[in-house]
Amino acid sequence: MNWDALATYGPRMLQGLVVTLQLVAISITLGALLSIPVALARMSRSRILRAISFGYMYFFRGTPLLAQVFLVYYGAGQFRTQLDSIGLWWLFKDAFFCCVLTFTLNTGAYQAEILRGAIRAVPAGQREAAMSLGLKPRQIFRKIVMPQAILIALRPLGNEVILMVKGSSVAAIVTVFDLMGVTRLAYSRTFDFQVYLWAAVLYLVVVEIIRRVWDKLEHRLTRHLRSA
Repeated sequence: MNWDALATYGPRMLQGLVVTLQLVAISITLGALLSIPVALARMSRSRILRAISFGYMYFFRGTPLLAQVFLVYYGAGQFRTQLDSIGLWWLFKDAFFCCVLTFTLNTGAYQAEILRGAIRAVPAGQREAAMSLGLKPRQIFRKIVMPQAILIALRPLGNEVILMVKGSSVAAIVTVFDLMGVTRLAYSRTFDFQVYLWAAVLYLVVVEIIRRVWDKLEHRLTRHLRSA
């Protein structure tokens, strides 16, 4: 064990872990907000909305996350003049913002597909029963369909959060000093492979905490479905 390297870079790796958690938390939250209209558009009667939402989901689910990060981070530089003229270049020149934007679009596509499947999985009899009680379509969706869809989607959404934590390591490639970014810096200065082992342990701890918290959340929210 290289205690000197651990003492030097351990605190910085913890700071990098905080950046990773911030990156994931912001992206997952914004992606969840984005997924609702996209999922609804995917099920819309409008061919235009269905086509647009399908194209968005197809692209972001079918291409590597690293390629998407490169497209946003390096591609934005090709439009610097236009972005500068509308006052947005200060955002796109920031690597953290580019990663948040890319991760949001990526996880939003996955969450939209999860939500769409969950909504379709709600039995049609639930809607019919609500209609017989005189509820309006919006009330049916908000009070009957959506709560049940969220319960159905809980497990795959938990998997998406975990995948996002692990996938966030690509941010290090575009100079974001998240956990992997600090790890790469530490290795470039120490040439000690142990720093990657420490990073792997930290990722493993985070994933395990998320898994346990998600299990508790799912167990609590679905307690009414279990037999007494």
